[in-house]
This record gives sequence, structure tokens and C-alpha cells, in this order.
Amino acid sequence: MIKVTYVSHMGDDITVVNAARVSFGKKSKYECTDLIKGKWQLSRKDEKLINYLAKHQHKSPFNHAFATFHVKAPIFVARQLQKHEYMPWNEISRRYVDSETELYYPPNDVWRGRSKDKKQGSEGEIDLDQAPDNLLGDLIEGNEWQRRLYKKLLEEGVAPEQARMVLPQSTMTEWYWSGSLYAFAKMCSLRLKEDSQQETREVAMQIDEIMEKAFPVSWKALGKHL
Repeated sequence: MIKVTYVSHMGDDITVVNAARVSFGKKSKYECTDLIKGKWQLSRKDEKLINYLAKHQHKSPFNHAFATFHVKAPIFVARQLQKHEYMPWNEISRRYVDSETELYYPPNDVWRGRSKDKKQGSEGEIDLDQAPDNLLGDLIEGNEWQRRLYKKLLEEGVAPEQARMVLPQSTMTEWYWSGSLYAFAKMCSLRLKEDSQQETREVAMQIDEIMEKAFPVSWKALGKHL
């Protein structure tokens, strides 16, 4: 199962505001809306500033707030997401780890059809249970055979860094992924599109949900203008 776990974040909406206001030697604070319940929020003026920054692509103030996630996904998903720049990435290494492997299969055995009018992407569903020559069974058995081969190579003393070459792309991996507020917003703006690969979209959806809570005003503004 693809899973994103929140690790930490630094800064908030007021961080973005003050990163911009420092240019004029000024600083903002949250306004108290309910002293008894301890509720605080941005002033309307500061909300307008954040929207102005997002609308006019003033990126630097959004780069002063950060977040870190622990992501678990199959290798073929990780390699797509790893393309995003300026986002530190530390992944489990099978040079050092030779623990039991886990394989990814589409939830509910839903296999998507190839897009008819694009070189990439997908559309509709394919019922592999109806495919000839037990194709679905061969697929599962092939993956399991590669897992067994990997274990046998390790048992024979082959170095993990070399034995890993036989593992399929569906092998689950995990990594720590950090980035600025702007970097994650840019990633989500691309990966949440309808024509994005469903599995990478699942990662982006989980990150989107967390970032919306951590940076409500900034995240909404960036989502609107990116």
C-alpha cells in the first residue's frame, strides 16, 4: 500500500508573510480571534499579501517554510517522483538492507488500459482475469519468482548491492522526502492533474491533505495560481 507519513514541518503562514515583509523592515503577527479559546489567525492584510505573492510568482518567501515526509511506494513510483528538483531525498538502500521484500499490486486488482490518443497515460480498465494463457497468474508468479531468486542469491553469499538487480520494479521502497512549501506545492500541482499517473497522484493526494492543514492560507493560494 502506498503511504505518506508526516514527519515534521518548520514554519507556517506567518513565516511566508514575514519573509516577504522583511524587505521593508516590517514584521507581522497572528491576530487573536478568541482569547479564551486561544484562537489565532492571519490578518486580512497578510492573507492578501500571500495571495499576491502566489499570483505574481514571488517564490522566495514560500521557500522559507519546510516539510518532511516518510513515503512508502513501489520503485516505479519513486523514480518518477525523484525527478522533482531541490527536494532532499534519502532512500532505503539495498546495498545495506537485505530484509524481506514487499511487492506492490494494484488495489482491487484494477489494471488500467493504455491511452489510445497519448504516448503515455491510461484510460479505462483491463480485465486480466479474462486474458489468455493465465497472464495474471504468470505476472504474480514471475514477481514471486524474482523475490525467491533474490533470497537465494543472498543465501549463496552474493553481495546485496548486486543481488538486488533481479528485484522487479513493483518492489516497495521507502524514503525521507523534504522540501520547501513552494517545492511541494509545485510537485502537487503537476502530480494531482487528471492525466498524471494514478500511483504518483496517490502520493501527491496524501501530501496535499497534510500540507493544507500545516499551511492553510499559503497552500490554498499556491494551489490556485500554480
